[in-house]
Amino acid sequence: MIEVSQLTRRFDDTLAVDGIDMSVAPGEIVGLVGVNGAGKTTFLRMLAGILPPSSGRIEIDGLPLVGDAVEARARLAFVPDTPSLFDTLTVLEHMVFVAELYRVPDPGPRTDALLEQFELEAKRHAPAGSLSRGMRQKLAICCAFLHEPPALLLDEPLTGLDPPGRRRMNDAIVARAQAGSAVIVSSHQLEFVERLSTRFVIVHQGQVRLAGTLEQIRAGADDQSLEDVFLAATGAGDP
Repeated sequence: MIEVSQLTRRFDDTLAVDGIDMSVAPGEIVGLVGVNGAGKTTFLRMLAGILPPSSGRIEIDGLPLVGDAVEARARLAFVPDTPSLFDTLTVLEHMVFVAELYRVPDPGPRTDALLEQFELEAKRHAPAGSLSRGMRQKLAICCAFLHEPPALLLDEPLTGLDPPGRRRMNDAIVARAQAGSAVIVSSHQLEFVERLSTRFVIVHQGQVRLAGTLEQIRAGADDQSLEDVFLAATGAGDP
């Protein structure tokens, strides 16, 4: 569903992403973790078609992102850590816009279900500019989920959410994977990533340091948490 081969991105003299390979199958949730500046957001922005890669190949649902960008991007959704919304459009107008953009047939029932799921029903006629940070995040997720994308990319999806909102987000991501989407989640909240993900990719200085299930990356220490493995792999916990 998501296939990445030798993906690189250079900014002048800085190699932000250095030869990453990754494959995410339908139904998988891959947790992408790393310290600040490790290349996670740059990597996700390339997968979303926002940044062109310096080299390498990306396929979304069998379609090359470079060369067939419109069709490939129609099969994915990307929620950045700071959602870009139209402040003057209402919550409902955002959903209508996304439905038209992705040609979602009969979007009304699904729109209603998503707004109820993420507690935005009472805000359906409120402009996005009046929403709190957490509500804006919920609206971005509703828009991303509306067309039921085969590939879902989430960068810090819990930002601004209260504990009930985090639980709903967790459940919604799991349900989306169970419906067949390939999901990549990047977050500094490692307990959330550990609980949610089926596999993990730890990146450091633009490269993959470890990849696999938690059992595979623990290196024989069965009691290690994802945080323990992460700190050891990146040296982030060293004095």
